[in-house]
Amino acid sequence: MRARSAQPLLFGALGVVLLAVVWELYKALGPAEGVAVGGTVLLPRTTDLAMPHVWDSVARAFQPATGAAGELVVVAVARAAASTLGTAAIGLLLGAVVGVLLALVMQRFRLAERAMLPWLILSQTVPLIALAPLVVAWGGRLELGALQWERWMSVAVIASYLAFFPIAIGTLRGLRAPEQEHLDLFRAQGVGWWRTLRSLRLPAAVPQLLSSLRLGAATAIIGTVVAEVSTGARGGIGRLIVEYAQSGSSDPAKAWAPIAGAVVMGLVAAGVVALAGLALRDYRRAEAR
Repeated sequence: MRARSAQPLLFGALGVVLLAVVWELYKALGPAEGVAVGGTVLLPRTTDLAMPHVWDSVARAFQPATGAAGELVVVAVARAAASTLGTAAIGLLLGAVVGVLLALVMQRFRLAERAMLPWLILSQTVPLIALAPLVVAWGGRLELGALQWERWMSVAVIASYLAFFPIAIGTLRGLRAPEQEHLDLFRAQGVGWWRTLRSLRLPAAVPQLLSSLRLGAATAIIGTVVAEVSTGARGGIGRLIVEYAQSGSSDPAKAWAPIAGAVVMGLVAAGVVALAGLALRDYRRAEAR
């Protein structure tokens, strides 16, 4: 049992090593100007400016970001990643609440599903670069007593906008997972909708809900990083990516540190959802069949 639980960590570490090996092999064997077909670059250049060595990027992460006695790059990335992860968590929580409520309404009323589902799908076609300024502008006009609308709140709303859709669709599929004979049995016993939901549909929806939460967590982090860039929010990993990219021509190894930090954030989010899955393992027996 312990060996099985350690397999995801082992494969994850193996994937990181394999990625580093592929990176170095392409850098060693690939053309310096990259691979282009018809003027379109298909594979990147292999110069040190475009693709620094993996060990150079790792070493740069443990050096000061600016000056000789400044803050280490890894510390700056960790602080920015923590800020972004907190905002993404709030966005994921908000998106999960909205997504689950929408799924409940669509499962309860077939007319609501037919009316709402096309709009939910259409909502995901709106580009974030167009949505972010609107959310910031609308948030600035809100009056919530003594509470002032801050830029990170707009980022969290944008993250929830991306996260709610996979959660709503996955939860809806899960709520409809129970077999028909089980539903017929509850109906024959005169069990109402609420008790059927609590005793049958929600337990059956746990595997689908966890899968949708994994996807929702990933989209929340992506939405947070992109929104930080689009709205100009400071303190997060998105802003740090922009700041470090500006010195990419003179310090290319430094520019990859916040990108690695964003990847680590995704792994942390997936790990949190996996821990939630362990807590709900009694409802996931069907997955082991």
